[in-house]
Amino acid sequence: MSAVTEQPESAAGGGSNVPPGLEYLVCTDTLIVSQKVELAEAIVGVETANKYTVKNGAGQHVYFAVEDSSGALPTCCSYLRAFNIRVMDSSNRHEVLHLRRPLRCQNCCYPCWQQELEVSAQGRLLGTVRQRWSLLRPLLVVCRPDGSEALHVRGPALRWAACCGSDFSVLSADDGEELGFITKTWSGLARELFTDSDRYGIVFPEDLEVDVKATLLGAAFLIDFMFFESSLCIGDCGCCMVC
Repeated sequence: MSAVTEQPESAAGGGSNVPPGLEYLVCTDTLIVSQKVELAEAIVGVETANKYTVKNGAGQHVYFAVEDSSGALPTCCSYLRAFNIRVMDSSNRHEVLHLRRPLRCQNCCYPCWQQELEVSAQGRLLGTVRQRWSLLRPLLVVCRPDGSEALHVRGPALRWAACCGSDFSVLSADDGEELGFITKTWSGLARELFTDSDRYGIVFPEDLEVDVKATLLGAAFLIDFMFFESSLCIGDCGCCMVC
C-alpha cells in the first residue's frame, strides 16, 4: 500500500497557534486509534511496548504512536506502569505530541492517587487528563494548561462494564451537553481475547480547540491503560479485590 496515498493533506488555515503537525486536527471530527500487535505478544502472550496507528474518519493515516515505558516493563507493572507515548507524524519521523503518565497506584479503595496524563507538543503543555473519583461511573476531566476544565469523559453506569467495550461519553464541562464519545470497537471475540488488540473511535465537534482535541486523544490512551490493558480486565473497578 502506498504511503503517499495514506497521508492526508494538511488542513489549510490551521492558524499560527496550532503546533506543527497538528494541522490535521483542525478539520477533523473523528480519530481511530488501533494498537499494533507484536508477534511475540500474539504468539506467546509476552507483553511488549505498545505501538499504535491513528487514522482520521476517512481512514487516512494521520499519526503513529509508540510507548516508552522508561524501564518499566509491561510484564512487570502491567496496566499500572508509568509511560511516555511519542505521537509521530504520518511520515513517522517527527514527534508532534508527547503523552506522559506518571506511576500512580490505581486503587479505588484509597482514591488519593488518581490517574493523570499530560499532553504536550514541542515542550509546551497542551492539556491534562485527570481522573476524578466517582463512586459509580468512571470520570476523567480534560483540562487546559491553566487548569480550567474543557471536557468531562464519563464511563458507563457500572464500573465493571467499562472494560467490556461500553462507550465513554464526551461532555461539555460547562453544561454537561454530550459532544461526542470514545468507544472501543471489537474486531472479533476470538482475536480480541488472543491478542489484547484494541481499536478506539474518538468522536468530537470539528470546531473544538485543537489543543483540546489533542488532549482528548490522550484521554483515549489513558482509558486503554486504565480499563483494557489488564488481561484480567479488572481495570479501575477490580482494584478493590487486591486492597
